[in-house]
Amino acid sequence: MVSREGEEVVEERRYNKSEGVRCAWQTWQQGGEICPKGTIPIRRSTVDDVLRAKSLYHFGKKQCRSAFLPQSGSSDAPDAVSGNGHEHAIAYMGTSQEVYGAKATINVWDPSIQVVNEFSLSQIWILSGSFDGSDLNSIEAGWQVSPELYGDNRPRLFTYWTSDSYQKTGCYNLLCAGFVQTNSKTVIGAAISPVSQFSGNQYDITILIWKDPKLGNWWMSFGDNTLAGYWPAELFTHLTDHATMVEWGGEVVNTEANGEHTSTQMGSGHFAKLGFRRASYFRNLEIVDVDNSLSSPEDISTHAENPNCYNIMSSFNNDWGTHFYYGGPGNNLQCQ
Repeated sequence: MVSREGEEVVEERRYNKSEGVRCAWQTWQQGGEICPKGTIPIRRSTVDDVLRAKSLYHFGKKQCRSAFLPQSGSSDAPDAVSGNGHEHAIAYMGTSQEVYGAKATINVWDPSIQVVNEFSLSQIWILSGSFDGSDLNSIEAGWQVSPELYGDNRPRLFTYWTSDSYQKTGCYNLLCAGFVQTNSKTVIGAAISPVSQFSGNQYDITILIWKDPKLGNWWMSFGDNTLAGYWPAELFTHLTDHATMVEWGGEVVNTEANGEHTSTQMGSGHFAKLGFRRASYFRNLEIVDVDNSLSSPEDISTHAENPNCYNIMSSFNNDWGTHFYYGGPGNNLQCQ
């Protein structure tokens, strides 16, 4: 299907490997390294990693209000007073049903980051709790480019969690007690390769997060149903039962250096209307229901705080199911 908006063309392509869509993997796996039985690979943190953080306390943590939060009393309206520099282009499901997990296949790029303390990520959020209070529970996973955290500009697989709205609990990856890794072939925090190229081959990863109905732990798989590990149920308050909101999409930090909007890119660094091979995508969005079954979400909403900087366009077809294109360049003539 081809639609036109002015002179821009959006192409809805069917998923087909012959068209140049392939799975991305972690760089370290290409060397054939393996871990001894009973051990897991862990990315080594260096002194430089810690020194790039604002403080030892902030090392490995997100700022408050990293998730898109609805206003009090509404499941649909955006948070009008975030004020923390986090900007999103996301699809989300509100609080109309109980959710026990989510899945998506996520296009991988290497967006440009303007300054070291900004980041660009693409992820799934699993959320529950008070969206206007201090007890929001969040489970997150996807890929991110974060020079401050990793010391480079490579997209990396990451996890995150919090049980108090990003205040004191939680961290990235394995930088604090929380996420329990069980897989010896996956490195949380390791670089993903290859990455997608503009008008070239596209590479993506599949992330699935779901709640174990017996023990209550939240598991994550990466790629071809490879179990990476789990978040123990006791980490959380509200997520000990179920999630009330799921979000899929991109996020950047805008520090407004020199008084201008950041030029940190989201996704491919191009707007959603450019479509396949040019804009970044999430495809085959699914949720996990109370019966521990996957299904396509019946109704999703989309949100972007600054659509002149980063935007999103959702759609549906038989091959990619519920999907969307998203992203943008940040600073441009319409985004100052």
